[in-house]
Amino acid sequence: QVQLVESGGGLVQAGDSLRLSCAASGRAFTTYAMGWFRQAPEKEREFVAAIIWSGSITYYQDSVRGRFTISRDDTKNTVYLQLDSLKPEDTAVYYCALGSTIIPVTHSDYYDYWGQGTQVTVSS
Repeated sequence: QVQLVESGGGLVQAGDSLRLSCAASGRAFTTYAMGWFRQAPEKEREFVAAIIWSGSITYYQDSVRGRFTISRDDTKNTVYLQLDSLKPEDTAVYYCALGSTIIPVTHSDYYDYWGQGTQVTVSS
């Protein structure tokens, strides 16, 4: 079993920055990719960003490209999401996810493990 623990959410003003972290732990596991998704009230969960563990190839949703940066530290089994130039429409619960095998990283259904979520609230 793999546990994912997120941290770093909070209440900020538009234009501010936050850094989310997601640490993976558990028995021996392999990581193909880790991703970040978000869900705003009364909306579907949506893809935000993902990173392929081997090679660090990254993917972003168009609305966050250039403002958000995903990175990883494989010595800590941790993925980060740097959120810059935040906007009120970025307000959501942010979830990290881990995929153990080759998957289409923008699709939430294919991930094996999920964190509990961390709230990001951006005021105008």
